[in-house]
Amino acid sequence: MINVYVSREKQTNCITSFEVKGHANYAEHGYDIVCAGVSAITVGTVNAIEKLAGIKLPVKVKSGFVSSKIAQYNDTEVNEKIQLLLESMLVMLQSIADSYGDYVVLHNANSNKS
Repeated sequence: MINVYVSREKQTNCITSFEVKGHANYAEHGYDIVCAGVSAITVGTVNAIEKLAGIKLPVKVKSGFVSSKIAQYNDTEVNEKIQLLLESMLVMLQSIADSYGDYVVLHNANSNKS
């Protein structure tokens, strides 16, 4: 199973981190469309943030795992781009979870950061 953990800042609801871990085991290695879809969405989002917002996120990636902590920047436009891309990532991941709920689960949490 793939678990997607998302943390948000309580007051602003901004995404402060995400972690994706596990393998879907929907099909054998190399043919697992669920794992491939989740990987494409998460890595594609990180790449889009780098390209479109000009920010290199601190990312940890290994087999069955990707995570990042999202900093707040002094540039409101940059923060808005990052949040929009992250929210888009969650919409896409939720679409996969809606279709393949036995293989992908999203977990949301609010942090106490202020």
